[in-house]
Amino acid sequence: MSDRFRVEEVEAVAPPPRARVEDGAGEAPRERDYLSGFLRQAPRTDAPGEPGGALYEAVIDALKEIYDPEIPVNIYDLGLIYGVELNDEGHATVMMTLTTPHCPVAESMPAEVEMRVAAVPGIAFADVNLVWDPPWDPQKMSDDAKLELGML
Repeated sequence: MSDRFRVEEVEAVAPPPRARVEDGAGEAPRERDYLSGFLRQAPRTDAPGEPGGALYEAVIDALKEIYDPEIPVNIYDLGLIYGVELNDEGHATVMMTLTTPHCPVAESMPAEVEMRVAAVPGIAFADVNLVWDPPWDPQKMSDDAKLELGML
């Protein structure tokens, strides 16, 4: 059994009817455009320090420039960054972990993260909090990192 579709080409489509509101007895009904105010609103912009904001994304880009010396993947995609918080005064706090407490860069990596984040224009001061809970595991890696390491 074959289904067939009929195609009809048109030049234009008539706009749908607008809602009609009757104000009271004796008055003629008037049309009202319920979307008029909504369509005139300016788009909401993200706060610079929030995910999606320019400053936040600049910090993430800086983190993506730091590579683990043993694994050819940046620390952000590797899943070592657990959180980034920015306040209005330009103070950045990065919560991160390492693949293992015995990692050879356990002493130098947090200092490099602090230095790179503090170098981002708009960041006045950076703190790095090294945490071990929850422990890092390969499931925290991005799909790009897994692909790079042949895990996908």
